[in-house]
Amino acid sequence: MTQATVTESPQRTAPAGIKHDAVWSLSVAHLLNDLVTTGLVPALLPVYKLAFHLTYLQTGLIVLTSYFASSVMQPLFGLFTDRRPAPWLLPLGVFLANAGLALTGAAPSFGWVLLCVFISGLGSGAFHPEASRLTHLAAGSARGRAQAIFQVGGNTGQAIGPALIPLFILDTGVHGLLWFLLTGLLALAVTARLVPWYAAHQRAEQQRRHQVQGRNRVGAVVLLVFIVILRSWCQIGVSGFLPFYYTHQHIPLSHAELLTFLFLAAGAISTYIGGAWSDKLGRKWLLALSLVAAIPFAWLLPYAHGIWAALDLLLFGFTILASFAATVVFCQQLLPRNIGLASGLMVGFGVGAGGIGATLFGYVSDHFGVQLVFQWIGMLPLVAAVISLLLPSDKPLPWRRAA
Repeated sequence: MTQATVTESPQRTAPAGIKHDAVWSLSVAHLLNDLVTTGLVPALLPVYKLAFHLTYLQTGLIVLTSYFASSVMQPLFGLFTDRRPAPWLLPLGVFLANAGLALTGAAPSFGWVLLCVFISGLGSGAFHPEASRLTHLAAGSARGRAQAIFQVGGNTGQAIGPALIPLFILDTGVHGLLWFLLTGLLALAVTARLVPWYAAHQRAEQQRRHQVQGRNRVGAVVLLVFIVILRSWCQIGVSGFLPFYYTHQHIPLSHAELLTFLFLAAGAISTYIGGAWSDKLGRKWLLALSLVAAIPFAWLLPYAHGIWAALDLLLFGFTILASFAATVVFCQQLLPRNIGLASGLMVGFGVGAGGIGATLFGYVSDHFGVQLVFQWIGMLPLVAAVISLLLPSDKPLPWRRAA
């Protein structure tokens, strides 16, 4: 498999340049979506735990419910919209993502929290495949850069989420989450204006699928999904359990959440840089290099303290999340006939499987302590880096091109 190559299919109907208005609007919508789903939900675990008197396992179930709804539904929505594009899913999905999370602020019990979180995850699952497809359509020839702009919005939302805990939610409590109904309305307005443009280009998108060359590489996609799952476990381990780890060391929750913000903010920056670099370096090699670079920082995480912990989290977030946009584009290259499914697998199933990791980490924390979670995280980038070498190359290495 390592000797095979993947080539980019011709984009005969797409414009040569990026449609910046559409891509940046989608990036803003992605920010508002991931702010509440993958940003706030893991960061809210200590708040939910205190408000509803939960165990670590129950707090992990909150993330599992959110990510399960999103991860299972995204590939299904992707398959459906590969056949019948549904522009209306853009505004509806992102609104439900925000509204579901907001309503947990009025939930009377743990069961209602799970139901509202499920609705939020379902909305996110509906939003992502169509948003990623529209980004692909508006990208022109700069697929990596366009996908990076779109994904950096989501990663920025993930980073902002934990920062809102000490700045806002610790003062208001869970009832303050009701204010996110307003962000849902804002997201609805941002995406609704894109629906007419997307609907007008549906025919061009359908023609592109008929003209596309190349076959789906299912085996390579399975490996790529597994890598993204391991990367997602690193992310959910830090964003969901780092606050618990530091509070056990008598560090204030507000300080712990800000350290989580550093990790995710660095990832948001590297998402854009990595996506742009992948257009030149190649998706496989950008993925492999980012995973290798993350290994020492993942290993040092349980042992770093003070300013060294902040520096380690910055570098860990920058390296482990640099491949976020590149993996989406890579999967689209591996599944040229199913762009929606590819996006659903990468942003949905792969990332959403982090909910399984959250539940596993919750069980481990209950029985063996939170520190063991971060010792496990230290091994994940190494395993993922080894698997990445088995993927087909989309571009030869720079020195081989020169030769």
